[in-house]
Parts: sequence; C-alpha cells; structure tokens
Amino acid sequence: MAKFSPPPGTADIFPEETPRWRYLENAARQIFTLYGYGELRTPIFEYTEVFQRGIGTETEVVRKEMYTFEDRGGRSLTLRPEGTAGVMRALLNTDVMNGNEKRVFYIGPMFRGERPAAGRRRQFHQIGVENVGRTAPGLDVENIVMQMHFLEELGISGTKLLINTRGLISDRAPAEAVLREYFGRYVEDMCDDCRQRLEANIWRILDCKNAACREIILNAPDYSKAFSRESLTYFDEVRTLLGQCNIDFQVDKQLVRGLDYYVHTVWEVIHPGLGAQNSLAGGGRYELYLPETGKPVNGVGFAVGMERLLLAQEALQISTLMPAVAPVYLISLGDKARGFNLQLACRLRRAGIATLVEVENKSVKAQMRAANRAEAEFSVICGDAEMEQGIVVCKCMATGNQLELSADELPDYLIQKKSQVRTTNGD
Repeated sequence: MAKFSPPPGTADIFPEETPRWRYLENAARQIFTLYGYGELRTPIFEYTEVFQRGIGTETEVVRKEMYTFEDRGGRSLTLRPEGTAGVMRALLNTDVMNGNEKRVFYIGPMFRGERPAAGRRRQFHQIGVENVGRTAPGLDVENIVMQMHFLEELGISGTKLLINTRGLISDRAPAEAVLREYFGRYVEDMCDDCRQRLEANIWRILDCKNAACREIILNAPDYSKAFSRESLTYFDEVRTLLGQCNIDFQVDKQLVRGLDYYVHTVWEVIHPGLGAQNSLAGGGRYELYLPETGKPVNGVGFAVGMERLLLAQEALQISTLMPAVAPVYLISLGDKARGFNLQLACRLRRAGIATLVEVENKSVKAQMRAANRAEAEFSVICGDAEMEQGIVVCKCMATGNQLELSADELPDYLIQKKSQVRTTNGD
C-alpha cells in the first residue's frame, strides 16, 4: 500500500477527473428540473434508527454494511448507506404527511462496508430522485421515463430495463408462504446466508448471487399469483403506460431490490459494459415507516451510481470531458510589470477570463514554458517599455501572432477571440 493511499474502497478525485463528475451532476439537474424536481441536500449521517426502521433491520445493508458510531452524547449515528431514508426524514418537516406531493432529487456520497470491486466502493456517490406523498401507477412510470431520459442524455445506450412488482404489504404473508414451501425443500443445497434468509427474510434469497442458489431460484414458483387483485391491476397499468411511453422493458420475477420498504413497482437498469455486476440504476415504489410518523410515507424514486455511470460511458467510449478553460497567461518583465499584471489579472478574472500570472521573479523563457504547460491560449507580455507606452503585447500561443493593445482594450479583445474559438469548435 502506498504511504498516502486513501482507505480501501475510497478514492481521490483529482481536477483532471472532476469535469466528468460535474457533467453527470449538471445533466441530472437539467433533466430532473424538466419534470418539476428540486434539489434537496441532507446530512451525510443520521440517527441510526432512521435507517433501521426505514430500510429494515433484516436487510443486508443494515445487518452488515452500515458505518455506525456514537457521538459524545452517546447517541447512535450512521453514515448514510442510501439516500431515501434521510430524504423522508427531512420531508417530515414539511406538509408531506397531509398528502401534498413533494418532488426532490439529491446528489452526494453514500457509505457501505462492502467488499470493494469495480464500480462498487465503500464511499460511493449517487444521484437519486424521490416523489413523495402520492401513489399512482403513472408516477411510477414517470420516474422510469425520467431515469431513461437521464441515461439517454448521458449517451448511455444498450441498457435493459427490468421491472417487477412487490405487491402490497398485505400480500407478503401469502407470497412468502409460497416461497418458503418451495425453498424449504432445497435448504440443504443453499448457501449459509440463504439458510438464514429462509426464516429471517425470504425475499433476499431471490437476490442471491451464489451459483448453486441461482439454479434453485430460477425454478421458483410465481409468487405473484398469491398477490391481491389490487396489486396485479396496479402492475398491469404500469406495464400498459410504459408501452404507451415507448419504453422497452422485461418482467423479471426474481427482481426484488435490496431493501424491505418496496411495494408495487420495482425496477433495475442493467448494462453489459459493467461486467458481472451489471446493475447501473434502480428504483421502485415504497412505504417507509419512520419513528415519528405512526403511518407510512408513500413515495417512488430511483438512484443511479455515479461511479457506474462513468464505467458505462467508458465502455461505450463516450467522452464527456467538458472542454478545459484555456487560460490567459500574463508574463512579467520586471518587478513593476509584475505588480501591474497582478492588477490586470484581477480585471480579467472579473470579466470572466481564466487568468494565470507568475508572482515570482522568473525569466521570460521560464514563464513561456509555464504558459505552454498550462495550455494557455494567449500569453500577455508586459515590461517597462510596454508600461511606458501604455500597452501590452497579446500573443496567440497556437499561431505566434502578436498584437499590441491597451490594458483597457484587452478584456473585450480576449472575450471576442475566445467566443470565436467556441463557435468554430461547435460549442
């Protein structure tokens, strides 16, 4: 391990990489705003019970993966392993419990103590959406449409949308009886985790990736036949509306998602460019019980892993690097010129022009090398002779062409030239 490596499962994101991340964030803000959503920012840690009651104590996330600690007052706090529970806690401070719809999205880091792998870190980043306060098949479909719109905006093609229904909470017992009767016959052939899940949380068996378990799971009976007519009608309408919106999908009866709060529609978007762990994004409708409510909070939403989005774009050879802002480099010949250039740099930056200036006494040759390393579009040279004439020399680094301008003329000239470059490049 290198001396200054970050902890396992985390990563430093350097300035060369952050434009790709900003591209994802900006696209999310642009697309979600079109659907009436506003950004919500919540703390990165919550009271532990927010996740225990919201996500479910028998989920893998709560049982094995949360980073939990005590503060100085002895209160149990947890770094957020997902975004929904914290968003719901925040929205309880609004009128959402009176049936008023809230549309929010979030962007930020999450934390899970998983084994690090490609596209899966212990500190990872998600973009998520929550529509809270109403229940309707059309809202589920709108969320799916919005998610696919977002992926299309990022240029990510070749995805497959899988959908399923979890039914209502009241459907769980009869459906679980069907599954328990079937899996109980194969308990000796399943992994240790699934043996525990048979009694603790049988739905997690359907999500098991163990090869021996997968073979048993693929032959499991259709538990949805035990669902109520209300649940089946709801799912039928979701499928009909998706078809009307020209969204291709495949029903996957093994798809249950990893959290216990889901009801009715669940979905997942997979992409072949991610390898074995091919899940790109997912979501669903939920009923979330929090300590303060006494009744469930209804909502629908989805989350997209930013690291996975980047991997998918790389697999598709999509370049999303926003063009770097080529700076102007001010070159000083002497102490007086250096002081003048510091003032000039302030003027240029306030005019919206990225500007670098050498603040030490270095040779012209050294400053020109620095301008080249910075990939400056223009260098602006000023010395005693130029100051006496009230001019600066503006040099195009690509062509070597030079032009004498007054300091007052320089900002407008640079703005005009940079605008011409952007137009030529098609931006």
